[in-house]
Amino acid sequence: MSNLDFAPGLRAALTAADFTYDAVVALLGEAGHAALSRNETTPGLRRTTGGSPLETLTRLFLLQAPVSQAAAEAALPGLVERLCAEGLLVQSVGEVAARLDLRPYAAGDQPLWIVSDLTPGLDGAPNRDGTDHVLGISSASTSLAQLTIRRPVGRALDLGTGCGVQALHLAGHARQVVATDVNRRALWITSLNAQLNEAPAIEVREGSFFDPVHGEAFDLIATNPPFVISPATGERLVYRDSGLPGDRVVEHIVRTAPAHLAPGGWCQILANWVIARGTPWDERLTSWLDDSCDAFVVQREVLDPAAYVELWLKDAGRHGADDYPRRYDTWLSWLDEQGVEAVGFGWINLRRRAGSGGTPTVRFDEWPYDVEHPVAPTIAAWGDAVDLLDALPTNEALLASRLVVRPDVQQETVGVPGAADPEAVVLRQQRGLRRARKADTIEAALVGTCDGELTVGQILDAVAQLLDAEPAATRTAYTSVVRELVAEGFLGAE
Repeated sequence: MSNLDFAPGLRAALTAADFTYDAVVALLGEAGHAALSRNETTPGLRRTTGGSPLETLTRLFLLQAPVSQAAAEAALPGLVERLCAEGLLVQSVGEVAARLDLRPYAAGDQPLWIVSDLTPGLDGAPNRDGTDHVLGISSASTSLAQLTIRRPVGRALDLGTGCGVQALHLAGHARQVVATDVNRRALWITSLNAQLNEAPAIEVREGSFFDPVHGEAFDLIATNPPFVISPATGERLVYRDSGLPGDRVVEHIVRTAPAHLAPGGWCQILANWVIARGTPWDERLTSWLDDSCDAFVVQREVLDPAAYVELWLKDAGRHGADDYPRRYDTWLSWLDEQGVEAVGFGWINLRRRAGSGGTPTVRFDEWPYDVEHPVAPTIAAWGDAVDLLDALPTNEALLASRLVVRPDVQQETVGVPGAADPEAVVLRQQRGLRRARKADTIEAALVGTCDGELTVGQILDAVAQLLDAEPAATRTAYTSVVRELVAEGFLGAE
């Protein structure tokens, strides 16, 4: 890898130009920013003609438009020649153009800059990537960033780092971050991004999957692996194609990750998986799980094989190409031969159990509904709920506990106006997954009374007496309901 001693000067130039996410959005305006998200640059070009350093950098890197030599020198003083030598820029007669993408990125209160390969397909240009293309900020990388738990940890692993955006997030709350990839260009770009964003905790290592960290354990592993389900033949795009057929890459990570997790450590995976004909989606994934880990798996979306093939052929820029029909048919035929009924997309969260005993908690949710982002606090809270229920293994212990209703839970009643009693009561979360569940009178009264003052048993006894029910029978009937309310995040510890 080349010397990255130009990174501090580049950072200084970007800072001096106020090349930040908010400033660029304000410069482009609502219409220009929205157009750029659709890969259209004309509205943005119309708003960046003033020649300021901010406008020059926006035209150069985001809009991929050449700028004059003088404008480039003004925005990047003393850096143009070096950036050309390093492959970020290219010079022609009187003009400078970008060879890599460099854009501001909003990560909470910390402004970042991300270098990656140029965004393909702007303004309808051919959408073709090289096999070692390094993807920049994408919906998948943003989804993983929102999924990843941000509690302070000692060691974190970004498995398949790409441009390093996950590693930069991890560096904000981990003392040491290891970023791995098989793509050397990706590792160079990750190293540059680490230097550019003053993140010395990031160490890059070349190698496949867990090979570069053999024998090492981490408190947190985050990965957006090359999960595209394909025959693993023909040209391969490293950022999305693993070289393994089907969903073997995700299976490998799920089976291997537990050995690299410290006690209490999490592995969080953004993934695709096969839904085989005649087999429930969760049954197949269950066979991958390790008894040493709790698991929370959420299926967010399901695509039929034809829609899936179309999605990824278009992503690769093959739509409209001469070989598009042949590739489409070959891929679809392979999925049919493999018995693939559909493809699921979602989150796999594994947590290494802190102790050696006990049965792991495994939860599968099909959840295509809107959720609050970032969703990471909800995943972490699920782990806390597992710990709470593990600490209350018997019904006696549960009934003796003091629980509190989560502050975002609201109660809704449904019924005819003026009726003495509602037809239904719904408990609804306003945050996280925004779950809702119908509750009977006893369950609703229990949740409404859980404020940490009385035990669960005392509350159930009082509600039973109020409703002329048998207290002992009520306790017996509702202990499983209380466990569900804790597991689903309606009730928690004080």
